Amino acid sequence: MIGSCSIVIRAYNEEKHIGRLLEGIRQQTLKDVEIILVDSGSTDRTVSVAEAFGARIVRIPSAEFTFGRSLNLGLRSATRELVVIASAHVYPVYSDWLENLLKPFEDEYIALTYGKQRGPASAKYSERQIFYQWYPNNSQPHQTTAFCNNANAAIRKSLWEKNLYDETLTGLEDLAWAKWAREQGYAIAYVAEAAIVHLHNET
Repeated sequence: MIGSCSIVIRAYNEEKHIGRLLEGIRQQTLKDVEIILVDSGSTDRTVSVAEAFGARIVRIPSAEFTFGRSLNLGLRSATRELVVIASAHVYPVYSDWLENLLKPFEDEYIALTYGKQRGPASAKYSERQIFYQWYPNNSQPHQTTAFCNNANAAIRKSLWEKNLYDETLTGLEDLAWAKWAREQGYAIAYVAEAAIVHLHNET
């Protein structure tokens, strides 16, 4: 039984959404949770909302931001072996989100897990179809590809320490890390039960 985790949340001007994520974390069945907000220069109330929920704030100047660099800063601050990575504009659907996302780590060969994503009711049809394509309703305990997504994922900090996220990439830092993990003989688990709603307006 997994007992604790750190949660790293990357944010920039997310006051509209981040409270819903943090309230969802508060409602989880897993209670021993450390929250780290990596803020890249928010000018709204993002930081104060996160602090009200007990989050530790790590700051990165917006000029220095890359997805990989912000994640590395957050993971460096994490004190737990299992680190959940979440976008500031997602929120969990069920109170056992964390429990389900972390359960595969009972297998020592799992390096990374990621969960289902769905759009809100207002999401465009095309966006909903993409979510269904990439995040099916059936879990894959040992996935055959390096696909994953850091809007709703978790990794082992001890493995991250051997291979930090690539700070030079403008995106897909999650897939690059997953590819490395698979090359080391580790596995990736897709957990359909660890569902979140992803709030954004894609065309």
